Amino acid sequence: MSSTHNEIVELAAELKANLKQFPNFPQEGILFEDFLPIFTKPDLFKKLVRAFQLHVGEDAKVDYVIGLESRGFLFGPALALALNAGFVPVRKPGKLPGPTYNVEFKKEYGSDAFEIQKDVIPAGSRVLIVDDILATGGSAFGAGELAKLTGAKIVEYLFVMELDFLKGRDRLDAPVFTLFGGQTEKLQ
Repeated sequence: MSSTHNEIVELAAELKANLKQFPNFPQEGILFEDFLPIFTKPDLFKKLVRAFQLHVGEDAKVDYVIGLESRGFLFGPALALALNAGFVPVRKPGKLPGPTYNVEFKKEYGSDAFEIQKDVIPAGSRVLIVDDILATGGSAFGAGELAKLTGAKIVEYLFVMELDFLKGRDRLDAPVFTLFGGQTEKLQ
């Protein structure tokens, strides 16, 4: 194993130790692992960004980090700065000024929609799409469709955690990296 991989594993273990568990949230039978405590400690926040930066690589050719509303806004801008890339938000309809692209998508509890501003990402740009949790993949899929409407190339999807049993990565058409796989799961 490479030293980079080992460092990512070490950072992930330390970060995971700082998660907080909430049984039966957001519904009965779910054990929710909350990553928000990481943001209360600057050293942990830096380590979260560092883990993703190490994964992407020091020489990554990434033009923009696209963060999904709302938890992708928590670490997406910091990661963009670390990668010397721009940050572009994907928001719920009616939240962004000016002309936007709009995409509807299916989520675990129904359908939803996202928007991204037109003419913010030049065609041919290389983008990362970031969010907190990969569940069914609906939100990430919607963001990916928006990125394609801008003419961007999706380099990779990045998530803090993944609900493996929902197989959300199967909906995505670019590589997927999850810092913690399968941490939020159904209670037995």
